[in-house]
Amino acid sequence: MSTPAQAAELIKRKQLIEEKLEKTGKRVEYEELFKKRLIDSGWKDDMKRICMDVIKSKGIENVRVEELTEELVPKGKALIPESVKSELLEKIQAFIENDPDYKRLYDF
Repeated sequence: MSTPAQAAELIKRKQLIEEKLEKTGKRVEYEELFKKRLIDSGWKDDMKRICMDVIKSKGIENVRVEELTEELVPKGKALIPESVKSELLEKIQAFIENDPDYKRLYDF
């Protein structure tokens, strides 16, 4: 379990990484890569099929967007292939390791 100071430090690091990714355009690049890998892996088709199954089982008149979202988000996250997650995390880590500001602040 982390202390409040550790939690605050993690938030600070996350914000720095997000700012750097945004400033350099890497965020958009990585998002596009993520989308492509999900499509290539069949994830998008799987999610489409799951969505249609839910709608068919409940009936189109009985499905609200909020309910559909609540049901699909956990399933969608669970279905993301580990290879896709790993690739994206490796790219972010390599980006951070080469960032001079991050290195300086965290003796990386």
